[in-house]
Amino acid sequence: MSVDDRPTLSKPDDDPWLWLEEIEGVRALDFVERQNQLTLGTFGGAAFERDRDTLAAIYDRPDNIPYVSRSDGLLYNLWKDANHKRGLWRRTTIAEFRNSDPSWETLLDIDALAANEGEDWLLNWSSSLPGDAPQTILSLSRGGSDAVTLREFDLKTKSFVAGGFTLPEAKGGASWVDADTVLLSSAYGDGMATTSGYARTVRLWRRGEPVERARVVFETTSDRMSAYCDIDRTGETPRVWFIDRLDFFNFDLWLGTENGATVKLDLPSDIWLQIHRDWFAIKLRSAWTAAGTTYGPDTVLGISLSAFLAGDRNFTVVFAPGARRALQGFSWADGKLLLSILDKLRPVFEICTPSPSGWSHETLRGLPEIGVVDVWRFDHHESESNGDLLANIQDPLTPPSLMLIERGVESPTVLKRAPRTFNADGLVVTQHEAISIDGERIPYVQTGPATETGDAPVYMSAYGGFGLAVKPHYNASLGKLWLERGGTIVQANLRGGGEFGTRWHDAGRLAGKKLSHDDFAAVAADLVRRGVTTAKRIAAQGGSNGGILITNMLVRYPERFGALFCTIPLIDMRRYTKLLAGASWIAEYGDPDKPEEWDWLKTYSAYHNAKPGQPYPPILIATTRRDDRVHPGHARKMAAKLQAMGYEAWFYEPEAGGHGYGKDNKERAGFEVLGFQFLKDKIGWQDGEA
Repeated sequence: MSVDDRPTLSKPDDDPWLWLEEIEGVRALDFVERQNQLTLGTFGGAAFERDRDTLAAIYDRPDNIPYVSRSDGLLYNLWKDANHKRGLWRRTTIAEFRNSDPSWETLLDIDALAANEGEDWLLNWSSSLPGDAPQTILSLSRGGSDAVTLREFDLKTKSFVAGGFTLPEAKGGASWVDADTVLLSSAYGDGMATTSGYARTVRLWRRGEPVERARVVFETTSDRMSAYCDIDRTGETPRVWFIDRLDFFNFDLWLGTENGATVKLDLPSDIWLQIHRDWFAIKLRSAWTAAGTTYGPDTVLGISLSAFLAGDRNFTVVFAPGARRALQGFSWADGKLLLSILDKLRPVFEICTPSPSGWSHETLRGLPEIGVVDVWRFDHHESESNGDLLANIQDPLTPPSLMLIERGVESPTVLKRAPRTFNADGLVVTQHEAISIDGERIPYVQTGPATETGDAPVYMSAYGGFGLAVKPHYNASLGKLWLERGGTIVQANLRGGGEFGTRWHDAGRLAGKKLSHDDFAAVAADLVRRGVTTAKRIAAQGGSNGGILITNMLVRYPERFGALFCTIPLIDMRRYTKLLAGASWIAEYGDPDKPEEWDWLKTYSAYHNAKPGQPYPPILIATTRRDDRVHPGHARKMAAKLQAMGYEAWFYEPEAGGHGYGKDNKERAGFEVLGFQFLKDKIGWQDGEA
C-alpha cells in the first residue's frame, strides 16, 4: 500500500502526482494494476465472490421490471441478464407486456454486436422519427463512457444502414429533421468542442454528405458549456429550439427552423422550461419582474407561446412554492402539464390544463402519499402522447411497482411488480432530523431493526449537489447484503440538493458547499446522540459529487466515521476545471482560477487539505478508467497522496463502467460488494452480528 513518491503538496499547484492524470500512461497503469491486485487480494476472497454472485443473480432475475417507453404504439426496452450481459434491445405490444411472461421481438443483440466487431459496445440511447418511420440513430459507447459513436439503424430490417448516418466517437447526439436530414449536436471535429468537452455547434447534416461539410446553423463560444437543439413537433408545424447552454444552470433559448435560429426568447437564463403546442411553462430560479409583477424563486409561470412572442407578459402562476414544498420537475402530455412536487418530502403530483380562459388544477389520484413515487409520460415522443402516464412506486422495504395511469381512468393499473429480493421482517423505516452547524434542520431516513442496540453497523449515504433530491428507494444490494444481515442504512437530505427548492440548493452551492458536508457530519453525530450506534460503527459512501463529501468527512470529521467508501469521485478542486467535463461544473462549485473563488474552494478541496498525523479512518477510493465525465485522476491522486502520508487508503479501478459501477450486472455487483466487504471489515462487523 505504498507508492514510490512520498512528497506532500506545499502549495496549491505543487502536484507531484500529475502523472496519474495520464489515463493510459504506462506509469499510471502500473500504479492502477498494483493497487487493484492489493485491494482485490485483501477484500476479494470467497466471501466477496459469494456476495457478488448473490447480488448479480438479483440483478439478473427474469422477473425484474423491464422498464419501457412507447413509440408508435410499441413498447421498447433494453434488457440485461446473465445471458445478455450487455443487453438486448427489444420491443413488444402493450397487450403482451401485461402478460406475466411477455413475448419480445429482438431488434439488436448488443453482446453479439460487441463480439462480432471486437468492441466493448454498450447501447446508450436511440433517436427516431415519430410514427412508423424505420430510421433510428443508435448511440453506442465503449465501456459505458459518455462519448459515443452514432450509427443509423433500420427498425424494419433490424440492421445498420450501409452508408447511413455514422459518426465516430464524441460527446453529443443527433435529432431527425426528416428521413434524410439530421441536426447534429456533437463535439466531433476540429473546433467543435467547448472547453467542457461538449458540442459547440449544431450542424445540418444531409444523407450522403461528409460530416465535415455539414453546415453549422447554430453555435456558441468555446467557454460556454454546450450548444444543442430540440425538434418540437407538438405545434402546427415543426419548430426547432436551439439552446446555448451558458453553464450548468443557465441557458439562452432561440426559436428557429432547421436552417438556424431566428428569435431569441426574452426570458431569464436561470429557468426550467417546457413548451407544448401553443403553451409554455417556466420555473424561476431567481426573482423576476414581468409586466410590473415580480415573481419569486421556484414559482412556475404559464402563458400562451404565440401571445408571448407577440409581446404579452401577463403570466399565470401555475405553482407557488412553500418553505418545504418544492417542484422537482414538470412535463407535458397531450395538452396537460404534470407537476412533480415534494411537500415536506412527501410526493404530490398535480395536473394543470391550460386554456384561453385560464389554467385548471387537479391532483393525480390513486397514488400513495408516502414512499417514493415517480410519474412520467408513457410515450417517448411528446407529439404522440395521448395523455397516458407511467408511475413507479416503492419505499426502502417495498419493491417497485410499475403502474399505468390511462387518461380518463380513475385508478392506476399495475403493469409489473418487482420481486422482493431481501427479507424485511422486523425492519422499520423512520424519518428524523439532525441539527447542522448553523442550526438548520437536516432530514434523514433510517431503515433497520425496530430495536436499537446502540452499536448498529450503519451504512450512510448522501449526495448534496446540483439541486438533485435524493429519495429513499428500494435498494436490492443494501437490502440483501446490509439490512437482511442485521445492519442499518441511513440516507441524508443535504443542502445542495433540491428537496426544498432553490434556497436549499444555493445554501450548499459555491462557498456553501462546505455546509453540505457539515450537514452530513451532523447526521452522523445525531445517530450517536440518539443511541443508534457509535462513530466507529458508521460506514459512509458517496459518489461523484458525493466524492467531495466523503473525502471531506475524511479530512474534516474523521472522528465521526469508522470507514469510508468514495466512488467515481470529484476531489481535486484546484484542477477539476481542467479535467474532462469539469469546466461545466463551475456554476456549482466556483472557478479555482479566480483567487476570490479559490478562497472557498480550497476549504473543501480534500486533496489539498489532507495532512499527515491525523486520525483518518480507513478509506477505499474507487473509480473506472472509462469515466470520461469525472476524471479518474481525482481518485488516483488522492489515494497516492494518502498512502504517501502513511494512511490506510485503498484503491480500485476497473477498466469499464463509465461514470458508473460496471458495464454489466456482474461488474456492477462486484464493484458494490468490494465496497461492502471493505466497510464491514473496517467497522468490525461480521455478517449477521447486529
